Amino acid sequence: MTDDIFTQRSEVLRDRYRSTLGVVPGGGEDRLRVAQAFGQLPTEEAFAALRHIVLTDSPLGGRVQQLVHFGQLLALGRAEPARIHARGALHAGAGIADLIGVAETSLITSGTPAYALGIEIIVELLQAEDGRAG
Repeated sequence: MTDDIFTQRSEVLRDRYRSTLGVVPGGGEDRLRVAQAFGQLPTEEAFAALRHIVLTDSPLGGRVQQLVHFGQLLALGRAEPARIHARGALHAGAGIADLIGVAETSLITSGTPAYALGIEIIVELLQAEDGRAG
């Protein structure tokens, strides 16, 4: 019975990822598996609750929050999380032009490496879009 409860609680967390980002990112799935296996689900639940407050209850709104996350992660050079939040921004209603604007801002605030990473991610998203259209 306890395993069923933990499975249900994990699925609630996965649904939060899906509603915010459109998918459950690989790192999130890994954390959930470890947390469930070792009885640490309350940590992931607390983390998910905080993330939900910051991303969805912010006065900035989900779209802008995702764009801010994208820009901050570009500045930090964190490619995979930046990819996740670029897709999350699109999921929240941002457009490619918004992502380009963030990448261009990162050129001013963080230099060429951040800008180049942003454009790389945007190109990947465009290629994925083209692949779906074809």
